[in-house]
Parts: sequence; C-alpha cells; structure tokens
Amino acid sequence: MATFTLKSKELGGQLNIKQYADSMGFTGQNRSPQLYWENAPKETRAFALTIYDQDAPTGSGFWHWIVFNIPAGVTELPANAGDISKNLLPKGTIQSNTDMGFAGYAGAAPPEGPAHRYLITVYVLGQKLQLDQNATPAYVGFNLHYATLAKASLLVYGQKH
Repeated sequence: MATFTLKSKELGGQLNIKQYADSMGFTGQNRSPQLYWENAPKETRAFALTIYDQDAPTGSGFWHWIVFNIPAGVTELPANAGDISKNLLPKGTIQSNTDMGFAGYAGAAPPEGPAHRYLITVYVLGQKLQLDQNATPAYVGFNLHYATLAKASLLVYGQKH
C-alpha cells in the first residue's frame, strides 16, 4: 500500500510572501497555501487540516488554520482557500477559529529572531467531527485525536526579515 502523503505545488522548505500576514508589520498576502494529498486509506470518511507554529512565544504555539470535515473525495485545497469570503472550500467543510479568534487562515507573523517551524498536517478521519466553527483549536485537536486514521505533514520555516 502506498504511503499517505501531503504535498504543495507552491511551498518548498520556506513560507513565501503569500502565506505571511498583511498586518502586524508584515506585507504578505495572508493567503493559505495550495495543498494536496495522495493515497488516503479506503476507510476515509473526511479530512482535516491544520497549520501550527510550534515556535510562537505563547507557551502553547499558535494555530494559523483549522479546517475539518473536508469531504472524503477531496484531495486538494487551492491557494487562498482559507479566505472565507472566497468560498473555495467544498460544501460541508468547516473552518474554525484560529488563535487570532476568527475562522479562516491567519497569515504567519513571527517576531524577530530565529526562524519558526510551521507544521502543516492533513488528517484522515474515520468519521466527521461533530463540531462547529466556534470550536477552539485545542478542542478540535482533542477530537482529531480520537477520529484520526492516518496523517501526513509538511514542515516549512518562516522568519521576519
């Protein structure tokens, strides 16, 4: 059986200007990256996707994007799908609150210093999550723990210049 894998046509090992915030001293485009995955198990009922800054100076990291209940037949999210006003996500998909306190993608804004690690993970779910867009990142994570059949990640770096 082939390995479940997450890939991107626009990301390498670094975030690009598109994924950075357009606020807080950054002049990025606040666009979520294009992502796609391959070889999901046949038991897949839905997917979830998260972007997490492991190095944010909060004591608990920082959640930049939380998406769940992506239909099982979907294998790609287009660039800027995290902009709620664009309606680029498949019907039934839920974007819940980031650590910024709103749903959708929150661009990277690392403080000066060493590069931050941004972990992008897609989860294969054995069931849809019974949550809504008001679920906190920690509560989504708790529910993902019990529903995940497989997962794949990309690690990219971002740094204030």
